[in-house]
Amino acid sequence: MTSIQGKTVENQHLVVRHSQHMLSIYRRGAEAPLLTQQAHPNRRPYLHPIAAPDGRGVLTEDAPAHHPWQHGLYVGLNQVNNWGFWTEGLTNSPNDGTFHPEGISDVQLADNEAGWVVKTAWCEPAGDRLLTERQSWSLRDRNTVYELDLEWTLTAEKAITFGSYSYGGLFLRMPYREDQGGSFLSSNGLSKEEADGQRARWAAVSMRVEGRDDYAGMAILDHDENEEHPSPWRVDGQLGISPSRCIAGAWSLAKGESKRSRYRIYLFCGAREAAEMEANWRRYTGGEHK
Repeated sequence: MTSIQGKTVENQHLVVRHSQHMLSIYRRGAEAPLLTQQAHPNRRPYLHPIAAPDGRGVLTEDAPAHHPWQHGLYVGLNQVNNWGFWTEGLTNSPNDGTFHPEGISDVQLADNEAGWVVKTAWCEPAGDRLLTERQSWSLRDRNTVYELDLEWTLTAEKAITFGSYSYGGLFLRMPYREDQGGSFLSSNGLSKEEADGQRARWAAVSMRVEGRDDYAGMAILDHDENEEHPSPWRVDGQLGISPSRCIAGAWSLAKGESKRSRYRIYLFCGAREAAEMEANWRRYTGGEHK
């Protein structure tokens, strides 16, 4: 198992090892984790690695050469009162803000489900706090597949305008290789080239990753109570996907106001059809969890 100096909680299904800044979830008896939450001081929090449900291969990529500020499954935004929370200062932009995770809390385990919370301060370059972000995650293991639910809440520490931009929000980076290709599905039936900027209830990507000769992948489901649902999506040339409300236009929060968005990430192995993803989205938005 990954070495984490901290606590361990376990039951007959799952083992959760966690410290203030790192958490990993294992199936009982497994050597490698299903996923690891990273929440280190003064860095953007993110999930990586995230394993395929059958344990063969890792479905996320950290800091690829084409986008070194991207980290598996993570959140970022551009144009937050004109400050950037996307490229982490790696392009030498004087407008890039900073992330300050306050640690992992509220770790819970029951049956085949584990949950945890990461709170993070988003600060201007001069250090003034703009936002308090709360990511509340839960993992539900269904053996051949598993699900991650995210409740993402932003609370404004001062009046904030989120500018219009071509991408931003929850983002998934898988280890795409051009010579291996990949598969893209979305609820609107468009190709990956057509889907960029278009609205959809869900999008799914899958590909061959190191350690397996078939496809495995992840789908992001946009909850129907989210603002601007069905969300416009970013779909980039390396099959990175993101439900991006900011594509639809600017929005704002008054000082002290909060806004919550909800997503489910569905992880699978093998070739999958759009009808299965649509059924998953309907189960998610219909409130079915077990």
